[in-house]
Amino acid sequence: MKKTILFSIILFTIFSLPLRSQEGFTVSKSETQMTENTDKEKLVVVWTSGDKEVAMKMVFMYTFNAKKNGWWEEITLLVWGPSSRLLSEDKELQDYVKDMMDVGVNVIACKGCSDLYEVSDELEKIGITVKYTGVDLTNFIKERHVVTF
Repeated sequence: MKKTILFSIILFTIFSLPLRSQEGFTVSKSETQMTENTDKEKLVVVWTSGDKEVAMKMVFMYTFNAKKNGWWEEITLLVWGPSSRLLSEDKELQDYVKDMMDVGVNVIACKGCSDLYEVSDELEKIGITVKYTGVDLTNFIKERHVVTF
């Protein structure tokens, strides 16, 4: 029940945001900033889907806007599994990831996963930190808020 409610809240939040436009990003901080930020507001978004639509219309849109608008103090995007292959092959997604890094999203990729798809070098060229992340993910789960797509 709690997962269903949380998922509904996330979906409502995501789909109530305007999409990123070519001219810039349309969500203003004054309209969307949460009322209070604390040192403990850290989010990890674990992106596992190999589906571009999921990336563009859920994962990236929420992650970018959440950081840009200060909804979370610190955000890490963890590229895990099939998402690593998709990202290595898609220039539009690569540009979006660079935009996220420019606003302060920490982007890392699982080396074990990206090695399986033989894309570690491509991800590093984008500027992504590629490393073994099993221990990192375990610590994230214990210490932070984690959402998986």
